Amino acid sequence: MGEVRPTAAEAPGGARLSRRAAAGAVWYLRTVAFLNLLGAVWVSFGQDIRRHDTDEFFTPYLLAAGFFSGAFAVFLAITMRRRKRAAWLLNLVLAGLFLVLFALLMVLPEYRGHAQNWVSLVLTAAFLAALLAGRREFYAKGDRSNVRLAAAVAVGGLVLVSLAATLLVAATDTSRAGGFGARWRYAATHLVTLTPDDSRAAAVDTPGWVDVIINILAALLLIAVLYAAFRSRRALAPLTAEDEARLRELLARHGERDSLGYFALRREKSVVWSASGKAAVPYRVVGGVCLASGDPIGDPEAWPGAIEPWLLQAREHGWVPAVMGASEEAGTVWARHGLDALELGDEAVVEIAEFTLDGRAMRTVRQAYNRVRRAGYEVRIRRHEDVPPEEMAEAVRLADDWRDGATERGFSMALGRLGDPADGRCVLLECADAEGRPRALLSFVPWGAGGLSLDLMRREKDADNGLTEFMVIDLLQRAGEMGITQVSLNFAMFRSVFERGAKLGAGPVLRLWRSLLTFFSRWWQIESLYRANAKYRPIWEPRFMLFEKSADLPRIGLAAARAEGFLELPGLPAWARGHRHLEGRR
Repeated sequence: MGEVRPTAAEAPGGARLSRRAAAGAVWYLRTVAFLNLLGAVWVSFGQDIRRHDTDEFFTPYLLAAGFFSGAFAVFLAITMRRRKRAAWLLNLVLAGLFLVLFALLMVLPEYRGHAQNWVSLVLTAAFLAALLAGRREFYAKGDRSNVRLAAAVAVGGLVLVSLAATLLVAATDTSRAGGFGARWRYAATHLVTLTPDDSRAAAVDTPGWVDVIINILAALLLIAVLYAAFRSRRALAPLTAEDEARLRELLARHGERDSLGYFALRREKSVVWSASGKAAVPYRVVGGVCLASGDPIGDPEAWPGAIEPWLLQAREHGWVPAVMGASEEAGTVWARHGLDALELGDEAVVEIAEFTLDGRAMRTVRQAYNRVRRAGYEVRIRRHEDVPPEEMAEAVRLADDWRDGATERGFSMALGRLGDPADGRCVLLECADAEGRPRALLSFVPWGAGGLSLDLMRREKDADNGLTEFMVIDLLQRAGEMGITQVSLNFAMFRSVFERGAKLGAGPVLRLWRSLLTFFSRWWQIESLYRANAKYRPIWEPRFMLFEKSADLPRIGLAAARAEGFLELPGLPAWARGHRHLEGRR
């Protein structure tokens, strides 16, 4: 894998010039996009642009009032900002052709005599020069299949959009003098701009809103085509059987370092290895964001050897690198590689030796536990490998039936499967009522040799309250029989806000932040998860999100929501996306 940044041997001045030239090209496209969209909604400004697109005038590269041209410039600015090589090449070809055309026109006296044309020529030439000077900055590779997909979308979409636009023109044309050819030409020109030269379509007379709708249709088609052409490449290869075996070896040696380590074995993930093979970074690409979760797997001394190629691969393919749920130790290592940290919340970890139901502080929990036990509920705890296949199949069926909603959730803190033979060391808790009927189940993954990490929580919807707490406490009381010394429970987002915001003397900003989180907890169970974990009096371990640029946070948030199953792609059922995973520790 080659370098994608200027080498260290390159003169600092040359590197700065390349970066500034690339930034200048992006800002040119942003400015043109703004002017195009302004011309689309501001009629008089659009007419000014039209005046300079007719007779002996011409405008700089991509300046043409309309939603179509504005969307085109916006998309090119975005893809150039993401350092897409294909977008750079497309701009280079188009701007070069425009510059050649403008240069040929300037040979003619009627064009050469207008100062505005010289300005347009200089701006187009400057943009082309910026592209050439900043060529090293556009290194992100695309997917080779994008060309075929974009061509199919363009051809099919153009036929449909032009036909729909022509029919709309025919239905609203008040002149009734033009034939199909005139109306088609009218529709075709308005697909590109709101201010064309209408001399050839003088026989067509439609309301102004028709022109706007036609141009918006063209802009939507353009967005679809450009998305297909410049979409980020997906993960290079899914987790192979060999990768999984190597990860299990690393977990066997270093798995006790991170309670989320076992979740690296989710099979929709890919993995980047260090050159020594002693460390790895599992990840998943969602919406152009390269999401890693938890800490790197393996020897901490070898972590940089896996982090560097992971970052290099993300930049090479134009992915936004991000890490969800890193520990403080790993966050420090990530930060040394140029990533900033944002505390997401805390993980609840219970030390078995310190847990007790005795004491005044545990009175409420103790009473709830005893109430459920008196009702006749019992918990059976077994390793997955000790569960007969027919019983495990029934547990999988119940877990699916008891899932809250149709959406399967989990990524960073969920394994994504239940009952797989490879996960024999996982622990299954089954809770049955006094009549022996199953009412709830939990599943934990191994955390090193002496720990467990919560993976799956399911209960029958009409079961008595407190079953989950009853099962967790039962596990904590009997964990010593299995050699378990620590148990990781749910992750509580923004726990410190709820804890500090409720104390005397909390500042107005902190109280406002707590109020907002309490409001959103009505839908996303932010506060309830914190309070559900706090009753076990756990040790709170902070978890962090790592990112390169603050501007990428909204995009990272959307990608994380999609990966965790909180945000579904419209129109794509789970089977069409090729992933099936059970809801995790939510």
